Amino acid sequence: MLGSVRRAIQGPQLILQSFPRRSISRQRPLRMRLLQFQSSGSQRIGLELKAGGDVIDLNAFDSSLPCGMREFLEAGETALEKAKSALESGQHVLKRSDISLLAPITNPEKIICVGMNYVDHCLEQNVPVPKEPIIFSKFPSSIVGPSDSIILPAESEEVDWEVELAFVIGKKGKDIKEEDAMDYVAGFTVAHDVGARDWQMKKNGKQWLLGKTFDTFCPIGPALVTKDSISDPHCLGIRCRVNKELVQDSNTSQMVFKTEALIAWVSKFVTLKPGDIFLTGTPPGVGVFRKPPVFLKAGDVVDCEIDELGIISNPVL
Repeated sequence: MLGSVRRAIQGPQLILQSFPRRSISRQRPLRMRLLQFQSSGSQRIGLELKAGGDVIDLNAFDSSLPCGMREFLEAGETALEKAKSALESGQHVLKRSDISLLAPITNPEKIICVGMNYVDHCLEQNVPVPKEPIIFSKFPSSIVGPSDSIILPAESEEVDWEVELAFVIGKKGKDIKEEDAMDYVAGFTVAHDVGARDWQMKKNGKQWLLGKTFDTFCPIGPALVTKDSISDPHCLGIRCRVNKELVQDSNTSQMVFKTEALIAWVSKFVTLKPGDIFLTGTPPGVGVFRKPPVFLKAGDVVDCEIDELGIISNPVL
């Protein structure tokens, strides 16, 4: 078997693509959709049997497993193997209607966000494509679940939507090489980078942090989908609807800096740890660049959807 050549058929042509020789992993494929949920008043870790389907209670399957996703990821391969065994067993299944979904991660050490990371979003603003990743942050207190409410703050009149692909770090690393970066990814999920444009663009010295990190400004979910469950995270349809009207419709292939490049860049500056979340930028169609601008109001419902990952739906209050 050749380790340096991959054959990919596109139409009638046979195309040869080179890629770095990699060691063969002996780990079983995971192919899991991990969840955090509440049942009978307690937080639990679970697995979707299928997207939007019933859920296996991992803590019922093995009481030694942590009840929080960050702690679960910190436990490493042992926890993941137990989860895989639980999925294969088909035991301890709860009906979807009997649980309440939480965000897949509720207590990350870091939420790392990337600005101006879609080519078509840069074109929308008539600005140059960045030569280096533009990094900002949200506080973990901004996180809410896949169906929780977005609360409009009294301090802002210009709250905007941004659907984003998010990925979660699975193991600790610093100065990570781009060719090794995917080894540090636990999985992918859907995120909504809600932002107060007046605070982001006009106030507080035009620094982004405050406008991006109001409480409830980071809905994520519904599941943490392991990377081997996804055909290609950088070729997924990505959409946002406000009150069922399609406002953003693009593809993650438009990302300027892909997952590997973002991990390599950020890990130059900080140590990445299990549970850290990256929000990778948004495509065009946001409210602030419409003519005239459009912002969220009480009573709106925002649906953010990414192919193969799922959909989150958050009412605005």
